[in-house]
Formats: sequence, C-alpha cells, structure tokens
Amino acid sequence: MSSRDEILASIRANRPRVERPLPAVPLFDDRAPPSGLAAFKESLERMGGIFLDTPTTGDVLAPVREKIRDAKVVCSTAPEIAGNRDIAAVREPGELADVDFAIVRAAFAVAETGSVLLSEADLRINAVAYLAQHLIVLLDPADIVANVHHAYRRREFRERHYACFHTGPSATADIEGVLIHGAQGVRSLSVLPVVRACNNPTH
Repeated sequence: MSSRDEILASIRANRPRVERPLPAVPLFDDRAPPSGLAAFKESLERMGGIFLDTPTTGDVLAPVREKIRDAKVVCSTAPEIAGNRDIAAVREPGELADVDFAIVRAAFAVAETGSVLLSEADLRINAVAYLAQHLIVLLDPADIVANVHHAYRRREFRERHYACFHTGPSATADIEGVLIHGAQGVRSLSVLPVVRACNNPTH
C-alpha cells in the first residue's frame, strides 16, 4: 500500500460518523418581481444583451428572420426555425467556427441576472454557443424563474451532463479599460420570448 493509500484509508476510518442535515436555503420569494419577463428584459439589457420584442401580429419569429437575413452561415438547434448548417452533420466542434448566427432554445432563464441556461440538450454541440459570432436564444416566458435560488433547484442541474448560464455577450475590459465584445465568445446575445411549440416544462 502506498503512503497515499494509507493516508486516505486513515481519513476514511477516522472521519466523524455524525449525520447532519443540510441547512434550509430560503428562496427569497418576498423579493420576486411582479413580472418575470419585464425583470428579465431589464437585467438582460443591463448585461449587454438584446431583447427582441415579439410582434403582436403575424410571424412571431420575424425579429429572428430579420437578424439572419444577410447571414452566410446559420446553425439552428431550435425546431421553430431552420438554418443552413445542419448540426447533426457536424463531426468536430471546430466545424462551427464559421457560423455567423446560432439559434438555440434555452432550458430556462433567471430574471434576477438576465441569464439563460443552455445545456447539451439545447446546444447538441456545446461549442456552438461560443464559436458562433452571434447567438439568438428563444425563451418561453413561462420558463423564467425569479432568482438563482430557484434556478439551482431546477432538474437541469441534476439530469444534464452540461449546464451553463449565459449572461449577455462575451465581454472584456482588461486592456486599458476598453470594453470589447466577442473577444472570447459571441459578439451579441439576443433573446426572443416565444412559447414552446410543445410546452413541456422541466421543473
């Protein structure tokens, strides 16, 4: 037995046997905003994100179609809108480096921070949310939680292999205090509130 194994075995043999329940963490519901969507919009824009208003009539995806109208490469993992780069045909993440717009649907969003949660189930290939120049996120308003306390109780954190909060576009101000978007990720992040075609909540 190595010294490492001896140390670990000694720790296991002598660790306390007291079972203590985890502390109850409050959800701070007393601070919940009256409108989750309005609070999310405010937080998103504060973090440099773009909120796309849903048309009151006609094509609800018109704001997305307008944004991608002149794009050369569009990769969509959202069933509501098609791109011209089939993510199912991508074999290596590097093949997504020339994507102008990626369109995905978020698992849920957090009103407090303006964040959207994206998992491997939403992205198919995780790199699409970072290598694309611009990211467009479809979000069901019913999938907005008030704060991160509610967010961490969502099933996605237990059932997904990958889950990441995206809060606005990539941004850095390390060099001479100049704010630059897109240095380490997407140059813009836009969110369009659209009800899921088949509303299947994951709470």
